[in-house]
Amino acid sequence: MKILVVNPNSTESMTRKIVEAAQAAASPGVTILGATAAGAPASIEGHFDEAMSLPGLLAQVAAGEEQGVDGIVVACFDDPGIGACRELATGPVLGICEAAVKAASMLATSFTVVTTLPRAVPVIEHLIHGYGLSHQCRRVRSAAIPVLALEEEGSDARQKIRTEILRAIEEDHCEAVVLGCAGMADLTQWLSQETGIPVIDGVSAATRMIEALAGCGLKTSKINAYARPNRK
Repeated sequence: MKILVVNPNSTESMTRKIVEAAQAAASPGVTILGATAAGAPASIEGHFDEAMSLPGLLAQVAAGEEQGVDGIVVACFDDPGIGACRELATGPVLGICEAAVKAASMLATSFTVVTTLPRAVPVIEHLIHGYGLSHQCRRVRSAAIPVLALEEEGSDARQKIRTEILRAIEEDHCEAVVLGCAGMADLTQWLSQETGIPVIDGVSAATRMIEALAGCGLKTSKINAYARPNRK
């Protein structure tokens, strides 16, 4: 089985981190193919960045189709362009927000999302509402860190995330925490140990879910909404 994991931003170090997390989550014998969206912003922080990332993201999805991948993970917590990706793809496509919050809903009766900048909060709240999980999401919190701080040696980003999770446990009374950025994928085990509750990374969750769906022989429906794009 081959799973394509696409980083919709253009930061290669983040792509490597994401691929490592996906490969660690995948079963033996599953090949993870990593890809970076060429020409995209260095990080996705808001609606404009998300829109600018789409041409590069869709180009990588199309390239993955040519390679015959069995499924695709879109590794940005804003779940950019998921509908368009599903139109292009044969196999299942998952964004890491959808995968992570649905995993959280199966592990706990409530969860909080800890993300990067405050501007990401309303975007994630909107997604969670669309996924039908607002009743289980206690809060979407910001650790007030830029996405690229997660790539900087010596940054205090990881400590800020830990502090925000501890606040969430104390103030939100949540039973699990979802990490609201693909750049946090390497912190999952450490944060779980430090905080004592399930800490869920969407890259790992989405990879394993894609593996399960593809392993059942399931593909993306091509009737109506996710039909192939019309030739124009």
